[in-house]
Amino acid sequence: MGEVARTTPAEARRKVTAGEALFVCAYESEELCGRMMLEGGISLAQFRSRLGSLDKGQQIIFYCA
Repeated sequence: MGEVARTTPAEARRKVTAGEALFVCAYESEELCGRMMLEGGISLAQFRSRLGSLDKGQQIIFYCA
């Protein structure tokens, strides 16, 4: 497994707003994810349900507290 790339909040927002990346709340708990949801984000459950339809080159940004 390779190193995890990190990004700044400003760069993450730019990429999500431009449609260049998915923004995923990385909490298993839907309740916790609902409390921590940021603008443009999707839950981990929503992400998992879309896995089969995502392009292999799709950039994904996971976030948590």
